[in-house]
Amino acid sequence: MRRWIETRLASRRAKPAAFALALLPLGWMVWLALSGGLGAEPVAGAVRETGVWALRFLLLALAVTPLRRLTGLSGLARFRRMIGLFAFFYAVVHLSTYVGIDQFFDWAAVWKDIVKRPYITVGMGAFLVLTALAATSTDAMVRRLGGRRWRTMHKAVFAAGAAGCLHYVMLVKGWQTAPLVYAAVFAALLGVRWLPRVRFQVMATKKAQPQS
Repeated sequence: MRRWIETRLASRRAKPAAFALALLPLGWMVWLALSGGLGAEPVAGAVRETGVWALRFLLLALAVTPLRRLTGLSGLARFRRMIGLFAFFYAVVHLSTYVGIDQFFDWAAVWKDIVKRPYITVGMGAFLVLTALAATSTDAMVRRLGGRRWRTMHKAVFAAGAAGCLHYVMLVKGWQTAPLVYAAVFAALLGVRWLPRVRFQVMATKKAQPQS
């Protein structure tokens, strides 16, 4: 079964299919907007939904490595960059909807919101990190920066994930379940990634200590 899945992941059709699937949420949101399915405040609904999808894709990108280790499906790594770029894409749609439709490109009002509303400040921080990661995601930039420096820089994706979850938690009024679930998923992904390293360092330290 695993070999069959690996074959499908390695096929030429896999990436175009994944690309098309990643665009489905945007199509669905356009349909909701046209059919009145975004609620009583459609602009606010559109801003919220695009932001949530940006966070979902970001968490999915962070889940690729743990899933690859858990399942042994090395072909999953082919999709990590695409998924991360779609997280940035939906973040751009999220910000564009807020700036263009909600604020009508009133840059003074946008800047006032960024300065005075902490959740927007945090969200803008996440967006700036994602912008830097997207700009350096090409093979040419990997060669230019060098693999080691590039990998170090792209660990900032965890800062973007933390900021994105915090942005969502701060955005909603009261204690709602959905933002906390996303934050818990992020914490779990962070733990799965870093706990083995901590354990390895502890064991290495114990071995390095002189025996009495």
